[in-house]
Amino acid sequence: MGEQPQLRGCLGLVIDGAADNLSSLQHKKQLSQPIKEVSFMPYRTTRWLIAGVFALAMAPGFAETKSPPKVFGWVEEGQIQPENISVKIKLDTGALTSSMDAKDLERFEKDNERWVRFNVEVKDNMTGKMTNSSFERKVVRNVKVRGAGGAERRPVVMMKICIGSRMYDEEFSLKDRGKMNYPVLIGRSTLARIGAVDASRTFTVEPKCDTP
Repeated sequence: MGEQPQLRGCLGLVIDGAADNLSSLQHKKQLSQPIKEVSFMPYRTTRWLIAGVFALAMAPGFAETKSPPKVFGWVEEGQIQPENISVKIKLDTGALTSSMDAKDLERFEKDNERWVRFNVEVKDNMTGKMTNSSFERKVVRNVKVRGAGGAERRPVVMMKICIGSRMYDEEFSLKDRGKMNYPVLIGRSTLARIGAVDASRTFTVEPKCDTP
């Protein structure tokens, strides 16, 4: 009979110890769960942050900076292609459209289309003397211009002009303007694609375009 109280006491100690161990394990499990969440969140956030920075760096607007516009003088040497005729060109910020001083203007038909024949006064590179170069172009349209002497219709043609290292296919209205220092005028509609103009400079580039 004396052994039963001792046995019950031992069993009580064992049960109490097991309960304490179970409670301790549950407490540790509860503590371990937030630790996993806290340690996981910074990793996931950092991963998305790195991915976002990488995507931003690869974007065209971020990876490449726009190059500044080219600056030309208010007078440049150019070439009319495909005839390869050198001309002085005035980059005229005061004019909207481009024009060409055309001498001996003559309209005619070719393959049932309207064409025009004209001369442009240029300097001969070999002799240094002024000479006339003849051109023929199809008329793309006519413009009506009003002046002090009344209204007139001017033909508009497409001309390939080499300035610097680039070729420009532009519309030019044709008009005999008498004695002009600059037979070719480039207006703002074309200058917007060419670059800026420095009024204190002239002849800053040489025409060097690749021609077929």
